[in-house]
Amino acid sequence: MSEPAPEPVSEPSVDGRVVLDARDISRALTRISHEILERNRDAEDLVLLGLHTRGVPLARRIAARIEAAEGHPVAHGALDVTMYRDDLRTHPTRAPHHTEIPPVGIDGKTVVLVDDVLFSGRTVRAALDALADYGRPAVVRLAVLVDRGHRQLPIRADHVGKNLPTARSERVGLRLEEIDGIDEVRIVELEGVPA
Repeated sequence: MSEPAPEPVSEPSVDGRVVLDARDISRALTRISHEILERNRDAEDLVLLGLHTRGVPLARRIAARIEAAEGHPVAHGALDVTMYRDDLRTHPTRAPHHTEIPPVGIDGKTVVLVDDVLFSGRTVRAALDALADYGRPAVVRLAVLVDRGHRQLPIRADHVGKNLPTARSERVGLRLEEIDGIDEVRIVELEGVPA
């Protein structure tokens, strides 16, 4: 039995076809923000944690939308899962990022993990392990901009911007204004990878 393909990292791409443009991404984030508010009657006990790298600006954008709707700031931060990943032996060159837990902490809070693309579920598993080192939330939920399928673990997103069925021979390339200078999601065909 062959080793499962590593989870691709969303990264800038100029190849492939655009499946979401800036307006689509904005609409998806607005919908996710409203869904989060509907599930959490009070945004005061809500903490959004973006997973590095592109989940962090997505969490900030969602927090800004919720703040605009609720009239008060929403706690948000960043969670680094690098040292909690189960593929460090095969991909040891990952540079750790900085985890930023908001001053209100996460104990007893509703924590929404925010990521860009949900694929195998291994990043989310690592995030749950990392989260346990910072406290004990009342509830943990998951919001992703794109769910592309191909799960290897029993993980499901609570809030999805776009379900985007893909082949294993494709990569989802996400670019964000804050990092890449443009908002778009592309599907890129990988050469030499069986579908």
